[in-house]
Amino acid sequence: MKTGMCAFALGLLALRFLPALPPMGWLVAWPVLALMLLPFRTYPLAFFLLGLSWACLSAQWALDDRLMPALDGQTRWLEGRVIGLPRQTGEGVRFELADSRSRNARLPKRIRVSWRGGPPVRSGERWRLAVTLKRPAGLLNFHGFDQEAWLLAQRIGATGSVKDGERLAPARNAWRDSVRQRLLAVDAQGREAGLVALVLGDGSGLAAADWHVLQDTGTVHLLVISGQHIGLLAGLIYGLIAGLARYGCWPRTWPWLPWACGLAFSAALGYGWLAGFGVPVQRACVMVGLVLVWRLRFRHLGLWWPLLLALNGVLVLEPLASLQPGFWLSFAAVAVLILAFGGRLGPWSLWQAWTLPQWLIAIGLFPVLLVLGLPISLSAPLANLVAVPWISLVVLPLALSGTALLPLPFIGEGLLWLAGGALDGLFRGLAWLAGHMPAWIPAQVPLVYWLVSLLGAVLLLLPNGVPFRVLGWPMLLLAVFPARELVPHGQMEVVQLDVGQGQSLILRTRHHALLYDAGPRTGTFDLGARVVLPSLRKLGVRALDLMLLSHADADHAGGAAAIAKSIPIKRVVGGETDGLPAFIGTQPCVSGERWTWDGVTFELWQWPGAISGNAKSCVLQVQANGERLLLTGDIDREAEQAMLASPLAVPTEWLQAPHHGSRSSSSWAFVERLSPRNVLISRGRGNAFGHPHPQVLERYQRLGSQVYDSAEQGAVRVQLGAFAPPVVARSQRRFWRERLP
Repeated sequence: MKTGMCAFALGLLALRFLPALPPMGWLVAWPVLALMLLPFRTYPLAFFLLGLSWACLSAQWALDDRLMPALDGQTRWLEGRVIGLPRQTGEGVRFELADSRSRNARLPKRIRVSWRGGPPVRSGERWRLAVTLKRPAGLLNFHGFDQEAWLLAQRIGATGSVKDGERLAPARNAWRDSVRQRLLAVDAQGREAGLVALVLGDGSGLAAADWHVLQDTGTVHLLVISGQHIGLLAGLIYGLIAGLARYGCWPRTWPWLPWACGLAFSAALGYGWLAGFGVPVQRACVMVGLVLVWRLRFRHLGLWWPLLLALNGVLVLEPLASLQPGFWLSFAAVAVLILAFGGRLGPWSLWQAWTLPQWLIAIGLFPVLLVLGLPISLSAPLANLVAVPWISLVVLPLALSGTALLPLPFIGEGLLWLAGGALDGLFRGLAWLAGHMPAWIPAQVPLVYWLVSLLGAVLLLLPNGVPFRVLGWPMLLLAVFPARELVPHGQMEVVQLDVGQGQSLILRTRHHALLYDAGPRTGTFDLGARVVLPSLRKLGVRALDLMLLSHADADHAGGAAAIAKSIPIKRVVGGETDGLPAFIGTQPCVSGERWTWDGVTFELWQWPGAISGNAKSCVLQVQANGERLLLTGDIDREAEQAMLASPLAVPTEWLQAPHHGSRSSSSWAFVERLSPRNVLISRGRGNAFGHPHPQVLERYQRLGSQVYDSAEQGAVRVQLGAFAPPVVARSQRRFWRERLP
């Protein structure tokens, strides 16, 4: 039976790695074939096919529920009910709609919208809205967060921006929203948003700085309702009843164990209900329920049984859960503890039970975090050593008790004030620790190195005395110092990042690195910190020889400050020095400046007649083994005309389209002189500026140029000097990604 359950789980998990979903005919045939194989020794294959077919069928339903391509970019009036907890931001409000309908159009079941400058929105309200609808999409980089996968896992079939709207009906059954408003209104010593996250699982009110602190210290799991919180509450109820029974205070006519398990599970369900029963909470409740059933009836089967049952139960309820990193981290953490505690004889001292789990989880999750591409906190074992009991035994009981007692004057508010103070003290300590030991973003690790590291982690989790266990440390650390793949001499690796309506390119020679533009920043949304900096880390770039900012516009230089604060930069050059942060020490662009790195030649140019703005963009030409790349920033037609008289106006293999393909650039004389074989366009999908303009695209097509558009194909990697085809991020097939046009 255990073999069949393992095979069923593997079938469900296989969905995560499929490049494409099988045809519907196969999804119908596989269950029939599985039923035929069940009576024979091939029954594991039957269970695998059953799991795979159910996962694929569920994923196909989610894909079919996406917005129709014909409606992409259209503005339509629709009606829908607000679900979840709307998120108020400084710029407006974000929320999700369910049961949406529009005249003469089929809409997805769930739509995620944002309303800039919109009025307050409450959960449960019904609205009539004018929404510009978009198919689910997001920035797509080689080593970045996959927004499309996340939206599919949430079963969100469309996104959109609200232009206008009216409330049709007030909120109904919006008790969670009411509780949130009450919590935000109390005095919790400035930590009201943190208490909302703990009590309701809504972390949208936490400041960006708080999230950075939690990420750097590996304590994000403490401020979102996870298995730890659900398990803690269930454990407290179970322990209370067990203690009463032990000291004779429990009625003897009531069997204490069934009551303890039943009430503990009821408490877990109640907390999950308060948290909104999202997928992580469902996962936690399933795991707690199965552990309690195991404790009640099946202890003789061992601890791996409830974990395997929980894995299958979660994936049956939501097969798309495997697309979320939290799913892998949750089950990996539990598996690490089972492996570590289950393999040792004799009782553990209180000190061991407090300290060892943190170090074991840090070791066990290291290869998991590595393969998921997530930051790794070096201070997590130390931070969790204090934060876990502090949150579990002090902050959370005070927060839940205060929330429950809010109807009683002064008592509930007083408890929440204490909870907020305890949480604020913890954050101050974590902020100090994060300032000294920020999270580490490792470079991309080859598969072989990762497998050796995984084996090393498993060896270290085994009990003392296991042969060759000491080899686990060098095997684990092999992923920390992998052999770096160097760029060949005379060639250069170019990566145009997908940063939406902005621009950023990473240029690497064998021993040098250059960043051309730093990505956009809008308000607190800084893609320099969110995309550019992690991409530099993943490529193994620990310092920049040069950061070249074409000009001072926010879509090109907005992320410069965040990058300069996080990574050493030897020199910063800009087409404009005014408007850039003074602390980065920007030097002016000097036309004619040339230098050579590792056999690759660089040359700068700037229009002398430019006064400011786009026309003053600093242009960079790169030559590697005779293959040329020209990066033009946002120069306009006048600057292009002036550039035609410069040495850079020669046939070019790679051209970054000026000003994102704007109509005011890419004049025919300029394009014809350069005759680019390939054109790079960096822009946001469905941007308000109409980039790239159809006339500009037509000019490039007349010359036979191949256009690589970040909005359509994601990030692009070019090996300049090899005269080889580029690699685009969207060419990495995943079943949830739309195919290349």
